[in-house]
Amino acid sequence: MTDRLTLENLSVTRNHRRILDNIDCSLPAGQIIGVIGPNGAGKSTLLGAIAGTVSHDGIIRFADAPIDHAKLGFMPQQSQVAADLTVMEVILLGRHERLGWRVAPDVLEAAGAILSEFGLADLAARKIRTLSGGQQQLVMLAQRLLREPRLLLLDEATSALDLAHQMRVFDLLRRYVLRTRALVLFAIHDLNLAARHTDGVIMLGKGGLVGAGPFETVMTPATLRDIYGVEAEFLTCRQGRPVILPLSAIQQHSPSGG
Repeated sequence: MTDRLTLENLSVTRNHRRILDNIDCSLPAGQIIGVIGPNGAGKSTLLGAIAGTVSHDGIIRFADAPIDHAKLGFMPQQSQVAADLTVMEVILLGRHERLGWRVAPDVLEAAGAILSEFGLADLAARKIRTLSGGQQQLVMLAQRLLREPRLLLLDEATSALDLAHQMRVFDLLRRYVLRTRALVLFAIHDLNLAARHTDGVIMLGKGGLVGAGPFETVMTPATLRDIYGVEAEFLTCRQGRPVILPLSAIQQHSPSGG
């Protein structure tokens, strides 16, 4: 039986304002699911509620049980390490439950392998604070994957990366999902990346769940107009995936985060 994430009547209220209102959704594992919606729609709030860092009402279950944080990986926005650690030390923190006075050879081998996968092997001895924002973002994502979570929550985890590195990250996530059958929820602003690299999306807007399913069924010209306030042309790439070409904004949206 495939694990699944189930949200029932999930609501979040902050400062007497309803951020999320009665979200109901069931997502089978073995997928990359994009969490999309305009600024302020509640994407970060949703991931925080699932991760247990945001107070909420309603039910959240994974594999028919409350979230087991030993099986969870969560990378919020602006993930940074303030301590004076090397890249390798930061990566190893992904397995902190298994670390003792000495690091086991298999853990070191796994950390080295994931650094190589992310193209970071040459930076292993560097202090993380000396890296660029994009490099730090890659290190933090590699740390989460070293943990091998069954449920991985990523909040704008490619926001500081150039296009080539964004595509490489999604390729790595795809291989990870194929190998582990994990569920990845990825809050993302770039709709074309979501269209190309996800198995489905959940769209938030106006405090609620606008739609859930394949990108091309959830994201339509009417939905883009109503939720994002944007007129766009919808094209199709050679792989058969939709491509959105924005034409004009038709209303103002508050850049209030989320």
